[in-house]
Amino acid sequence: MTLFRTKDSGLQFNQAAPCLEIKALKDTGEFEGYGSTFGGEPDSYGDVIAAGAFADSLAVHAAAGTMPKMFWQHDAREPIGKWLEAKEDARGLLLRGKLNMGVQRAREAYELLKERDIDGLSIGYRIKEYSVDTETGIWTLEKLDLKEVSVVSIGANDSATIGSVKAAKQAHELTEKLKAGDRLTEREFETWLKGLGFSNSQAERAARLHLKGQGEPAKADDPLAFLRALRG
Repeated sequence: MTLFRTKDSGLQFNQAAPCLEIKALKDTGEFEGYGSTFGGEPDSYGDVIAAGAFADSLAVHAAAGTMPKMFWQHDAREPIGKWLEAKEDARGLLLRGKLNMGVQRAREAYELLKERDIDGLSIGYRIKEYSVDTETGIWTLEKLDLKEVSVVSIGANDSATIGSVKAAKQAHELTEKLKAGDRLTEREFETWLKGLGFSNSQAERAARLHLKGQGEPAKADDPLAFLRALRG
């Protein structure tokens, strides 16, 4: 479901798998939809969002007179309108928004929505509290800081926006392991690099260099120094 996770700091930004629940599109650009649904079966990333997960964040927005941002494909450079209302109901996070029809990308989004060429919403958030079932590996997201809700196309979201969820969370833990002076296995080292933004091929090559002695010994002996050298 997300790109990056940290249990304690909540510093890294996350994006959810799209929710196919856009409805009630009007000629004015107003529409409604669910940005997320609660409970049920885990999504394709093995996550479940608990009922009430957005309550605190929505209360903070209400007190500040703000709303989560509305972006196109989670791109902060492409705001396409504004959310007028956001609330939790028994099903999930229900939103009502309005596309800014004076913006070209918003007009394009409107036409795509009207023809049902796209029909997804996806939330951008930071995790505040969560739990993990150690037997199933399912994450239950219990409290989220909601930052934005984007109109998304499923193809672009799946292929480009969504990354390795569990690998990124593990990367944070593996960084702490490295700081403690522990040595990583090849798989752990790959996971660590992927969580820091390296591609699969880059991470695999780096793991070979670091752990199989194909790089400079001095660099291979210290993972953090090796990473700095690898990045130039």
